[in-house]
Amino acid sequence: MRSLYLNGAWTGSASSESVDVVNPATEDVIASVPAGHPADVDQAVAAATDAFGPWAALPVAERRAHLARALDLLKKRADDLAALIVTDLGAPLTLASRVHTGVPLVMFETFLDVADEVGERYFTGEKVGTSLVVREPIGVVGAITPWNYPLLQVVLKVVPALLAGNTLVLKPSEVAPLSASFLAEAFDDSGLPPGVFNLVSGTGPVVGEAIAAHPGIDMVSFTGSTRAGTRVGELAAATVKKVALELGGKSPNVILPDADLGAAVKRGVADVMRNSGQSCDALTRMVVPRSRYEEAVRLAAEATEKYVPGDPLDAGTRLGPLVSAAQRRRVRDYIRVGVQEGARLVTGGAEPPEGIERGYYVRPTIFADVRNDMRIAREEIFGPVLALIPYDSEEEAVQIANDTDYGLAAAVWAADAERGLAVARRLRAGQVEVNGGGFNPRAPFGGYKRSGVGREWGLHGLEEFCEVKAIQL
Repeated sequence: MRSLYLNGAWTGSASSESVDVVNPATEDVIASVPAGHPADVDQAVAAATDAFGPWAALPVAERRAHLARALDLLKKRADDLAALIVTDLGAPLTLASRVHTGVPLVMFETFLDVADEVGERYFTGEKVGTSLVVREPIGVVGAITPWNYPLLQVVLKVVPALLAGNTLVLKPSEVAPLSASFLAEAFDDSGLPPGVFNLVSGTGPVVGEAIAAHPGIDMVSFTGSTRAGTRVGELAAATVKKVALELGGKSPNVILPDADLGAAVKRGVADVMRNSGQSCDALTRMVVPRSRYEEAVRLAAEATEKYVPGDPLDAGTRLGPLVSAAQRRRVRDYIRVGVQEGARLVTGGAEPPEGIERGYYVRPTIFADVRNDMRIAREEIFGPVLALIPYDSEEEAVQIANDTDYGLAAAVWAADAERGLAVARRLRAGQVEVNGGGFNPRAPFGGYKRSGVGREWGLHGLEEFCEVKAIQL
């Protein structure tokens, strides 16, 4: 069984219980991690508290150098890391390499570049009238991360928090925890000072809640479901600590009448199938002009049928399993709900994929004739399920897009880029791509409404872990 990482050492848990880690493609147990105890959180917080003063006192260039050494180690072992994520999460090998390993390494390096660019002056302050305004670390940060992008979500919290001078206690998801241990090994091998980074594995109701409620933790950064994020906020409120929440989504993909329909539908389907649909920002509602609706349905079905579930270790596999039996059951239940609600099942369905006997696989599924008041249009399914919704006017399209409890992401497709930008500005979401706008590791990421509070990525991600002080001169 793997250990906790506390105060610079691999340590046993106060709990005698463990959590099995299951390969989603084979259903075999591949590892186990401690089912941590609140006493482990106490120990981690004590170590982080002791380490905070010396770490915060280092110039940002020295903190950056410590983290750069860990990044170099991760780059050298990138192939091993990708292979680990294949078995931990079930991601196809190409996706595990390019997205689950490659993107976190890019984000890690981007944070280091940002720290280089802003330099020490970012923290030592700037004159505002007769005041000196400075940024300081918040203190001890508790980070609680999900299973769907297990390394990326850790990097997005750990790296900027440490660069800003905070120390940290991390609880990764117990469903896919192995890449977090891999990162801890890199920190240990790189000589990061003891107590700066601490890892406590375990479940949300035990370890996660202990972190959120702990009086010695000054900020909690959480990524996960809106339900769990609400609980984190409730617990954190008792000690009035800062809370950053990156939560769920039910994101619209608005295709305007003049758009390149083939490109829009193909890209939209690919976005939903990415990571087997297990992405909080997936564009799961495709909002299509009624005049082109049936053509869009046909194109979506054709594109979806190319995503054949298969062995993640096969280089040709584009769609792997879901992460767990519970997640598979949830997605299949939603597909049945869609049929019961009267949506038209175009392709896919709740039945197991043909020819697959083991693993947590589901059929990639397309629903047409979806109304925006249906559950499959309002609730986050977190699987490879796309709902197509027709509209008759641009005003109606915007209304449908914004008629959701969420506001994490959105997309607009238009032949006229200015028209697309105008519609994008009207969508209530934290990030909107126009005509498939590219990945930008420096752009802020976060949501409106019940999709969360705060921003990650780039300079905004660094700022999230800083206090602002005004010194009157």
